[in-house]
Amino acid sequence: MEMSDELRIEYDLRRLRVRKVGPGRKIFDQTIIHLEPDVAEVFSNSESVNEALRFLIRIAKENKQAISSQYPR
Repeated sequence: MEMSDELRIEYDLRRLRVRKVGPGRKIFDQTIIHLEPDVAEVFSNSESVNEALRFLIRIAKENKQAISSQYPR
């Protein structure tokens, strides 16, 4: 069976970026973080996760500064 090719010669398909459909697809220029189901129940979107992590980072930095001021080297 012979197929007819309707693509023009000037089309360069080697640079074509193809995305898969479904959970195995590749998302370009983004970092994907997978949350465990119990954590995902608490956070409704990425903004709420980022807010919680920024809070945790701030608290950790404050605690580190407090400890280092109590016990100088």
